[in-house]
Amino acid sequence: MTATLSPQHARRRAKRRLTDAEVTDLVTSAAAGHQHAWDALLQAFGPMIWAVAGAHRLRDADAADVSQATWLALIEHLDRVKDPARLGAWLATTARRECLRVLREKGRRVLLGDDCPEHESSDPLPGETMLVSERDAALWRSFARLRPSDQALLRMLMTDPRPAYEEIAAALDMPIGSIGPTRQRALARLREQLDSEQALTLMID
Repeated sequence: MTATLSPQHARRRAKRRLTDAEVTDLVTSAAAGHQHAWDALLQAFGPMIWAVAGAHRLRDADAADVSQATWLALIEHLDRVKDPARLGAWLATTARRECLRVLREKGRRVLLGDDCPEHESSDPLPGETMLVSERDAALWRSFARLRPSDQALLRMLMTDPRPAYEEIAAALDMPIGSIGPTRQRALARLREQLDSEQALTLMID
């Protein structure tokens, strides 16, 4: 079984969110040794695990280690999963703990945003390249100036498919009820940063 996916591969293969019943069926099938069930779980929750690692500002190699360790933990505890429908929250919590372990072992702290987050090219038309480049640069500069907690939450919310609030809460160790209000405040602060750069008009396509 492949226990990890690259962030790009995970994003390409991401599908709609699974229902609780579907997750339960997949966990049962995976416990019985069916490879297709493992593949489906990897596709469904792989992007979320990489998003947790991204929220902790881990390098790709460390994020891959976190992903591997998280899936291995599931293999070891699969027969003891009491509520398969909450598998996403369990994986998010496990991934967060693995991220903290990696940071402790390396003696590193989560970066405060001095480096702009990685982002994929939107492949603009040749005539749009300069405008898109300017817009992206302004966006990521403003994003990088946000407080780490804002960055972490927005990274999770940008994951495709977007994790459930329960999973986000588990990944970031925050109350579910505070996610919505915190998201609004984070977006407001991002807008303020963009406004300070006089870059809001660039965000309007």
